[in-house]
Amino acid sequence: MKFSIDKKDKYCLFKLEDEKLNTLNAPKLKSELVILNASGVRNIILDLSDVNFVDSSGLSAILIGNRLCKNVNGSFVVTRMNDYVSKLIKISQLDSILNIMPTIEEAADFVLMEELERDLKGN
Repeated sequence: MKFSIDKKDKYCLFKLEDEKLNTLNAPKLKSELVILNASGVRNIILDLSDVNFVDSSGLSAILIGNRLCKNVNGSFVVTRMNDYVSKLIKISQLDSILNIMPTIEEAADFVLMEELERDLKGN
């Protein structure tokens, strides 16, 4: 699985650089997300701009990332999905569970707003 990680001050941008997120590479994505989370990263933006196919294992990996971030009072945002992936997420009704933003900039703004709200609430 090819990917890049760009750690920022308040979040980590994880860019999956494979065309497919499936049974072959979903376990690796899960483990990378667990490692990031365990190292103290609580906000992750998952950039799927290179991905044009996702199967059930891929959806499971995305949901694990979402759960990991929520468990540490963080935010998980999926961004830059193509039409196929977006439709699959809608059909699976995961669009009501996941934070989905069209661009990296909007995803970063969302995470920073969530962080600000948590700081104001003392979380």
